[in-house]
Amino acid sequence: MTTPRLSRALVWFRRDLRDFDHAALYHALKDAAAVYCAFVFDREILDALPSPEDRRVEFIWDSVAELDAAMCARGSGLIVRHANARDAIPALAAELGVEAVYTNHDYEPGALDRDAAVAKALAELGIELRRFKDQVIFERDEVLTQAGKPFSVFTSYKNAWLKTLTPYHLKSYAVDRYASTLASPPASTAAPMPTLEALGFRRTNLAALGVRTGMRGGAALFADFRKRIDSYSDARDFPAVKGPSYLSVHLRFGTVSIRELAAYAHARSLESGGDGAATWLSELIWRDFYAQILWHHPHVVGSAFKPAYDALQFPDDPALFAAWCEGRTGYPLVDAAMRQLNTTGYMHNRLRMIAASFLVKDLLVDWRLGEKYFADTLIDFDLASNNGGWQWAASTGCDAQPYFRIFNPVAQSERFDADGRFIRRYVPELKALGAREIHAPWLLSSSLQQAKGVVIGRDYPAPVVDHAASRATALALYKGLR
Repeated sequence: MTTPRLSRALVWFRRDLRDFDHAALYHALKDAAAVYCAFVFDREILDALPSPEDRRVEFIWDSVAELDAAMCARGSGLIVRHANARDAIPALAAELGVEAVYTNHDYEPGALDRDAAVAKALAELGIELRRFKDQVIFERDEVLTQAGKPFSVFTSYKNAWLKTLTPYHLKSYAVDRYASTLASPPASTAAPMPTLEALGFRRTNLAALGVRTGMRGGAALFADFRKRIDSYSDARDFPAVKGPSYLSVHLRFGTVSIRELAAYAHARSLESGGDGAATWLSELIWRDFYAQILWHHPHVVGSAFKPAYDALQFPDDPALFAAWCEGRTGYPLVDAAMRQLNTTGYMHNRLRMIAASFLVKDLLVDWRLGEKYFADTLIDFDLASNNGGWQWAASTGCDAQPYFRIFNPVAQSERFDADGRFIRRYVPELKALGAREIHAPWLLSSSLQQAKGVVIGRDYPAPVVDHAASRATALALYKGLR
């Protein structure tokens, strides 16, 4: 049965800031004779952010500006508002006289509450909210166990994901085919896009860091990564090596298409020598896995996936937490990781695991404090993935590392930054130390510390905890719940 053609529709962009292979945009263009497009800088989200220098807001602003330019080039343009989305979207839909609002699914509890409120307000106006899958390959109940239950073990989920996958799931949405129905916003809705300063924010160091925003940035990074993807499985764990795709922030805000990325990775993984692509495809599948965990188990926001672990009594020493946040724990690789995060808004994935394990099982600080710090600081923050990663490291989550698996920060440093190149970049006070010395500088003799100009306690902190002692305490803490 063919859906009756609408006279007017509105596309509400959120974490899908592109004008190609876009599910909601495609369906709106196909269904309606005239399609308007809007983005809301949602005050409900922005007003709660702790700092006016938020790299995410700058990334979004630049990406929205590029999307607006792309839409203008198509003879349309974005209607941009700075307001509460749950109020602004129904009001704009009524002003435009549309019959339906099109948008893509968001799976976070706060977003679900917002969308329910918008749907209700629109329904009272006789307007339908139509939602589509766009940010994942499989969502919600699309991949279940044979018993019809959600997966909680990644390997089993991955195998089912791959078995379920067909070319249909990777097919792009041909936006260009129907783009002629894009409409220019009426003069009554015209207003300049609010400046970053008008939103209450200011420029950060994104440009100085060379961060590429928007669709062009995502496309350039993906093109570069395709040249390196075959070595991904070998290079991805070493923070001083250009191994990752660096596309996480683009996936977060939808300036790239997950279907395009997964289709390439899947096709390449089937070719000879495709181990790197297969490994990267697994990382993309992890995104879907954590998204469905959040959907089926929303209690993970603020609570352990395994409820018994909510009884863990972490000491939560504020001085130790501050030392971790500021990169002055006395463990060089941990400090380098935290300083990378604070300086750039990004942290290498291997380092995220090391830093998280160290906070929880060496410093004995509740994983939720670390999760929130990452949420406030990471430019690529995604609730499902961030929560899943922290619960994995804390052994409280689904398919998490066993509680007795505790990373040794020195051994991890020696293995993944053997020559200390990454450490020297972010902990320059240790740059005079050699490859064997830099991982545990407190073990150097006093005379060698003096000779190298790295006196522990003066030039660089002494370790804030003893790893062996903390490990024993953590094991006792976890064993007490068993």
